[in-house]
Amino acid sequence: MTADMNEDQIIETMTEDGEVVQFKLFDIIEFEEKEYALLLPVDTDDSDEDEIVLMRLTKEEDDYLFETIDDDDEFERVSEYIESIDDEE
Repeated sequence: MTADMNEDQIIETMTEDGEVVQFKLFDIIEFEEKEYALLLPVDTDDSDEDEIVLMRLTKEEDDYLFETIDDDDEFERVSEYIESIDDEE
């Protein structure tokens, strides 16, 4: 997925189905020499609870790429790291 970042830190990604989805960039963390983006959906039908989306962030030339983390083990390690950061704060 490719994305464009503007001053408001709104990210537009395209799903595999060709649907454009907007996210607000919440935070970028570094873990195991890789960067990961924490994203909040901009338009959500669930007004009760905001779900944070975790994606791998890479830079290719002048573009940022937001990639789905397909490796369950990698996703679990990053999630646990984020939870440990939250617990420290």
